[in-house]
Amino acid sequence: MHVVTLSFDDGFERSSIRTAVIFERYGLFAELNVVAAGHLGEPNEEWHRSWRKGDFGLWSELSVRGHHVMPHGYSHANKAELPLDEAKRLIEACLEVFRAVLDGFEASKASFAFPYNSSTPELEAWLGTRVRAFRTGGDPVMPLPRPGQQKVTCASFGPKRCDAQVSATIESFLAGPSGWLCCNLHGLDDEGWGPIGSDALERLLERLVTGDVLVLPITAALDLAMLDGRAPDT
Repeated sequence: MHVVTLSFDDGFERSSIRTAVIFERYGLFAELNVVAAGHLGEPNEEWHRSWRKGDFGLWSELSVRGHHVMPHGYSHANKAELPLDEAKRLIEACLEVFRAVLDGFEASKASFAFPYNSSTPELEAWLGTRVRAFRTGGDPVMPLPRPGQQKVTCASFGPKRCDAQVSATIESFLAGPSGWLCCNLHGLDDEGWGPIGSDALERLLERLVTGDVLVLPITAALDLAMLDGRAPDT
C-alpha cells in the first residue's frame, strides 16, 4: 500500500479554487493550509503580497465541498524562531479564528501545518494537546499511518516550478515498499514559492488514482490507522 498526501500551503485564492476543482475531477479532496489573517494582508512580506489570499467565505465553501481546510498559523511567522510563549499565542489565535468562523471546525480533529515546516520539540509537545496532528519538516517518507500518530514530516520544493521534482519524488516512493509520502506544495502555475503547474498536477493525480495509490489529506490518512487499530495490510 502506498499513501500520498499533497499538502498545499498559504491559501492563494486563485490557486486554491483551481486546486479544489482539479482534485474533484479525480474524486479527491484537497488539503489547503491557510493563514488565519491571510485575507487581512498576512504574510506581511512584499513578495507574498503579490498574490491574493482567500477569505473564510471561500474556505467555508470549499470545506462544505469536502476539502480539508486546515490552520497554517495566524500569521506566517517561523514558530521555531520565536520565544515559546509567543509561538503558542499565535497558534492559539489562529485556532480561535478557525473555531469562530469556519463551520464545523474542531481543533482536536484538525492538523496544523507549521509555516516553513519549522518547529521545536517543546512546541510539538504542546501542540499535540491542542490538535490531532501537525506537519513539519523531515523525511517525507514515513511508515503507513499508525494509531496515535501526530507528527507528520514532509518535503517541500522550490523556489522555482517544482513539477519535475515532485514527479521524481513520487516515482521513487512508488518504486519502494509500502509507506506514506507527504509533499508540501504551494500555489499553482505562477503563484507562490515553488508552484506546481496545473497541467502537471492533473497528470500527477491521474497517475496516482490509476495506479491504486491512496491520495489523502493528513487526517484522512490517519483515519486508516483506526481500522482494526492499525494500518491495513498490503
